[in-house]
Amino acid sequence: MNEFEKYNVDKIKEIIGIENIDEELLFEALCHSSYSNDYTSKGRKINSNERLEFLGDSVLNLIIAEHLYKNYDLNEGDMARVRATVGSELILFEAAKKLGLGNYILLSKNEEKYGGREKHSIISDLFEAILGAIYLSLGFEMAKKFALKHLNEYIELSIKGKLFLDYKTRLQELTQKDLKIRPEYKLVRQDGPPHNRTFVIDAIINGKVYGRGIGKSKKIAEQLAAKEACERFSDDNE
Repeated sequence: MNEFEKYNVDKIKEIIGIENIDEELLFEALCHSSYSNDYTSKGRKINSNERLEFLGDSVLNLIIAEHLYKNYDLNEGDMARVRATVGSELILFEAAKKLGLGNYILLSKNEEKYGGREKHSIISDLFEAILGAIYLSLGFEMAKKFALKHLNEYIELSIKGKLFLDYKTRLQELTQKDLKIRPEYKLVRQDGPPHNRTFVIDAIINGKVYGRGIGKSKKIAEQLAAKEACERFSDDNE
């Protein structure tokens, strides 16, 4: 690790409150594929966080499933719903955003230029990669402690039916009530190869862009655009 990379690793250690984590694993968790590819092309081999993210996703599913089984009397369908909701890109981005994890992810200059630190897919993957690093370094119980500390509020809300993720429906309700019109969604661009597309979509109300979403599918990008639009539209109409 160079000095800049070590600084970012140390900052993440402070944020997550785990000093004895394996620093090499944590460094790998912070390396977005753009950063890894950039350095690999210059002759320095750096692993991206994609494998750790894959592992962290599986660990997170088990953590949530075990927590629900042991602490709540829910049927299988409700357990699946809560797990899918809390483990979604939207919620993991919110949790990571609250912690400020995106401030220290390692990106290429080009990815940084195009707003990588605000991309929901990148930051939610970062949360899972860090969880994967905690699991490999310190075991399941420490990974569970970290995940539940930052996701339990969302679990509780989801169980109570108060975790609202369908922002498109919510935005339509707002615009119909106040303006008697429906929001529109416009595909701004799509980046990446066919097997790994990223979609950028604007939410437009009465000809004005109120929100922009970036996601691995058009559906996710539209929901993220609608979420931002809900916040701006509500502020404008208070």
